[in-house]
Amino acid sequence: MSECEYVDNMNNEVAEVPMEGDWIRLDDISKINGVSHGVGGCPPQQGACKLTLNVKNGIIEEALIETVGCSGMTQSAVIVSEFFVGKNLLEALNTHLVCDAINIAMKQAFIQFVYGRTQTAFSKNGLPIGSLHEELATNKLSHVGTVISKNHEAPILLQTTEGLITKQALDKNGDIIGYQYLKIGELLKSLSFNRNVNIKDFLSEYGRYSEGVKWIDPRGDDNEV
Repeated sequence: MSECEYVDNMNNEVAEVPMEGDWIRLDDISKINGVSHGVGGCPPQQGACKLTLNVKNGIIEEALIETVGCSGMTQSAVIVSEFFVGKNLLEALNTHLVCDAINIAMKQAFIQFVYGRTQTAFSKNGLPIGSLHEELATNKLSHVGTVISKNHEAPILLQTTEGLITKQALDKNGDIIGYQYLKIGELLKSLSFNRNVNIKDFLSEYGRYSEGVKWIDPRGDDNEV
């Protein structure tokens, strides 16, 4: 049997892909539903964008745009957010989204949708509109990690998932054994309704911070505190 005869016997049907708990033949943009992500970088590699889309019946109902690195990219995200939502996936794919990193992220997200590799591929009815806030957790803050690594010195920790690093503890060998951090999300949330907050109430510790023999201020000129 030739390859052509084999394909003909298969009726040339469109392959089924998983989408929100069902298997569908994706032959129309309006059949696309789900939540997916795309990540892109600009050509000089100065920054990156993570794009999360919540799509219903082919229409982008909700978008989360997170950027890191380039200030121009961050401002581009603001511009994109004004006209992105409400377009169908093809319109968004063929709209210049100001920044190359955001354009590439859109292309990557589109691929996830059309190949059935979304976050909600096997979740019945997907996620309701408004769910993307949950991507930022309770404090509605993106998780960003910033670490500077140096040869023959302990790394400088500036920010982790927990928050902004205020001090890091070293042992007698100069190795990091813990750190103190500021819970930025909780602080900002409190400041929104109470201006008289005590910063110390939003400090916490990780690891064996209290056992350190030396403490480093990652933002200090001479570092040691």
